[in-house]
Amino acid sequence: MSPMYGRSHDWSTNISDSDSEEEPKLPLNQFYPYIRCALCCGFLIDATTITECLHTFCKSCIVKHFFYSNRCPTCSIVVHQTQPLYNIRPDRQLQDIVYKMVPFLEEFERVQMCKFYKERGLDVPKPVVVSSPVPVVLKRQKKDNVPQSVFTIPPELDVSLLLEFVGAEEGINNYKPLERRYVRVSGEATVRHVELFIRRKMELSSTCQVDVVCGDHLLDHFQSLKDIQNSVGEEALQDGLLVLHFGLVLPSQS
Repeated sequence: MSPMYGRSHDWSTNISDSDSEEEPKLPLNQFYPYIRCALCCGFLIDATTITECLHTFCKSCIVKHFFYSNRCPTCSIVVHQTQPLYNIRPDRQLQDIVYKMVPFLEEFERVQMCKFYKERGLDVPKPVVVSSPVPVVLKRQKKDNVPQSVFTIPPELDVSLLLEFVGAEEGINNYKPLERRYVRVSGEATVRHVELFIRRKMELSSTCQVDVVCGDHLLDHFQSLKDIQNSVGEEALQDGLLVLHFGLVLPSQS
């Protein structure tokens, strides 16, 4: 449940609205352990499951939790040593079940979301509507023949980087190799963000300076990746990747 919407309502109802008198009716609170988030104690919103242990939380709750911990809040298993967000997946089926079991929750969430965006002068995101003029028969054939990917890349991650290490100046020791050379980031990210990423992954000391070069240009910290890609042009690209070379140097003595 996203705390920014401020939901703290106690919904109470029977889970069955069937006209059949023979069908048993159970109080909703018996299902609370399965449809409530252990972090905010509210009903699940954007239900998100940890793939390592299959415990489920609200998406905003578990993302904020991972800012300061890499363990599952329920069982304390290490989700991922450095990037726990890699091991979470949306649980659409469970979220649909929650919306069906709790009357008016989906509508209430939609109203709260609209209110949140409008109070901040932002455009309310439009719901995704899949429409296609292709006949149903052709659509089924395409679905059968083409495997559908489970993962999608967010559109804001529009720049693919290839980070090439060119070496370290004499006197710089005890740094880890950069294992993740290929990175997909936002074009609004700056060279400073790239430097911080390199520092964290290579566990560099504060006395070490990171120089980042694109082509023949030594980059400034404030330059964005999108501006670099546009200014340097095709010579900076390799198979669609923006190639950045970096080296470790000692700070100049002035």
